[in-house]
Amino acid sequence: MHIHEYQAKNLLIKHGVPVPRYAVAASEEEVARAVNELGLTEAVIKVQIHAGGRGKAGGVKFAKSPEEILQVSSHLIGMKIVNNQTGPQGVVAQRVLLAAPVSIKKEYYLAATIDRARGVPILIASPEGGMEIEEIAQEKPERILKMPFSLSGILHNYQLLEIAKFMGWEGETRKEGMALVKNLAKAFIETDAALFEINPLVLTDEGKLFAIDAKFTLDDNALYRQPAIAQWYDPSQQTPNEVMAKEYDLAYIGLEGEIGCLVNGAGLAMATMDIIRHYGGNPANFLDVGGGASQEEVAHGFKIILLDPRVKSIFVNIFGGIMDCGVLAAGVIAASKLDQVNVPLVVRMEGTNVERGRKLLEESGLNIITATTMADGATKVVEAAKGA
Repeated sequence: MHIHEYQAKNLLIKHGVPVPRYAVAASEEEVARAVNELGLTEAVIKVQIHAGGRGKAGGVKFAKSPEEILQVSSHLIGMKIVNNQTGPQGVVAQRVLLAAPVSIKKEYYLAATIDRARGVPILIASPEGGMEIEEIAQEKPERILKMPFSLSGILHNYQLLEIAKFMGWEGETRKEGMALVKNLAKAFIETDAALFEINPLVLTDEGKLFAIDAKFTLDDNALYRQPAIAQWYDPSQQTPNEVMAKEYDLAYIGLEGEIGCLVNGAGLAMATMDIIRHYGGNPANFLDVGGGASQEEVAHGFKIILLDPRVKSIFVNIFGGIMDCGVLAAGVIAASKLDQVNVPLVVRMEGTNVERGRKLLEESGLNIITATTMADGATKVVEAAKGA
């Protein structure tokens, strides 16, 4: 689960990481209140969306007077940001973050994430922060330090000293930086984060370190352990399909193709998308209704797929291992009638009681195209999409 920058900064402050004072506003009235409360004569104003690249997309502005702060904020509230992270549909900013500018002497990059190859948490640090960190990682890999640390979130002094030396921190800055790194690692573990990123971390002309921007992603499997963070879920940052999938507790990822996929089991869902591509089609989604999919879950799956206007055909690919294919076929039939599926529907099933399942589909009187193998089903659903 993603959260907004201002929420990530709340977590940093809670864990002792220095952050400049800021306010969040969703209306002109709230902007005016923030200007008065913070005493702003000039401000950095940033849209709050669940995506990076806001600056390049026009979502970060600098205002030089209280009047300009109000004007710029009004323009940014409700702005749609479209970039490679949001996808072509874009994301609308419902609120903005306002903060007084700080004098920046040097920018750094600092983050904690999971090294999945080694199965350990890892700190990533660079003395070259800012918007071009991806380019730095590709072109100057020696400027990136990766340091595994304990699942306890505790860093040893020698680790902190190594990071401080790599970042070029000396004197009081070294003490501040080591404490900041230590607190970030602890925050990462205590919040069950998948990513906790500060970019940029800045050194001011006054010699102070501040987290100017922050990005946080929570491991969904740990939501039950983080009820306070879970309450920050923002459905406005997702598509209607994703919101509905979360409501029904289904694993769904929207793609840009024209063939809807309804499958039970994550591995089979991935294989289904692969074989659709192999036969010349493009999957519209990843949708796993679960190994023991019920009639209700199948119906929910159809609702989610049909919300996508680009879908021209649907491939239902079911393996009846835990479930009876007869029960699954009845579920597909009931869901098709209930949700008024008006695009070609191809169904392939295998497993327990498969013959009864196929017979139910054939006798349903519905316009359902049956397939015997995955290749057969993929071929038919691609042809159906082209015909539609």
